[in-house]
Amino acid sequence: MEIISNLYSATGLSYIVPFLFVLTIVVFFHELGHFYAARRCGVRVEVFSVGFGRAVASWYDKHGTQWKIGWLPLGGYVKFFGDENEASASNPEAMAQLDDAARGDTLFYKPLWQRAIVVAAGPIANFILAIVIFASLYSVLGQRVTDPMIGVIVEESAAERGGLQVGDLIKAIDGSEVSTFSEVRRKVTVNANVLLEFEIDRGGETLRLNITPDRVLETDRFGNEYNIGRLGIAVNATEANVRQVRYNPFTAVWMGVEESYFIVEQTFVVLGRIIMGRESAESLGGPIRIAQLSGQTATLGLVALINLTAVLSVSIGLINLFPIPMLDGGHLVFYAYEGIFGKPMSAKAQDVGMRIGLSMVLMLFVFVTWNDLSRLNVFDRITGFFG
Repeated sequence: MEIISNLYSATGLSYIVPFLFVLTIVVFFHELGHFYAARRCGVRVEVFSVGFGRAVASWYDKHGTQWKIGWLPLGGYVKFFGDENEASASNPEAMAQLDDAARGDTLFYKPLWQRAIVVAAGPIANFILAIVIFASLYSVLGQRVTDPMIGVIVEESAAERGGLQVGDLIKAIDGSEVSTFSEVRRKVTVNANVLLEFEIDRGGETLRLNITPDRVLETDRFGNEYNIGRLGIAVNATEANVRQVRYNPFTAVWMGVEESYFIVEQTFVVLGRIIMGRESAESLGGPIRIAQLSGQTATLGLVALINLTAVLSVSIGLINLFPIPMLDGGHLVFYAYEGIFGKPMSAKAQDVGMRIGLSMVLMLFVFVTWNDLSRLNVFDRITGFFG
């Protein structure tokens, strides 16, 4: 067993297997969203594929749709009747040759609102998946809750400079109510060097203090380094009100929505800081980084890996809504143009947009892959062979 375990780690399977587990679930539900909406709108679906390339497994359902698993499990697609390729590109000239009955089976000739629903259904499915996962975890396993009462203040920390005291109960941060210490931690860690207003209860008296969390470099148990915000407070484990809370399904679903919204919100916050030059673009990661995180998270147990699946599902859904041609958001932009001006954007303009979108996606892929390889010190190792 030890030999198998060593082989599993040495070949990189400890990263690859969890990564494929997470990616397959996220991609499957994304494409399932497109598939379900298309079926409901009367669009004929020819292929539903998880993975690209030659099929390693394939079968047909009663509607004639080919379900397949491609040998390259790094994505997926749904191909509709009339599409020229897996990217759902349509040829207007070829479409014009179809008879009325065949046109009714294509996405191309569906009403604008139906086409928009089919395109948006993929990202929506990702958000629904994330909410369901979060809600299930909150209702079945519950959440470890600690009241946000300060038990320890680190000397010379942001908390001490800002006037916080032991025994203070944090009620809100920047106008947003907090009821647990984990909510305080999450709010602080993503706001390094950002002025925050803390509303606290000190012996029955409400006070408001403006405090800027320090920016510190933190190393996790796997050796990954992160720049985060730190206030310099902790709870008193012997006095803190620590409890495990399970939530009813309705509350759990709402908490799942809030968790998903938080991920979306913080994504835009980080992107905004990168654009403004307040955050390094080196923090962006790609497939290699996701694979590494998946493998590391898997060592913490199945629950942690499922939670990561929910987080990535939100991220994939959000990214696909970006207004970049080739992505779902790009198609929605074309549909918005059609809705505003009463006619589709010209085929030439859409083709140019697709080429620009492809270039942007490829450049982003190269950039994040460079970041991933740099983070793993691959280039230092390569130059070491010649040093």
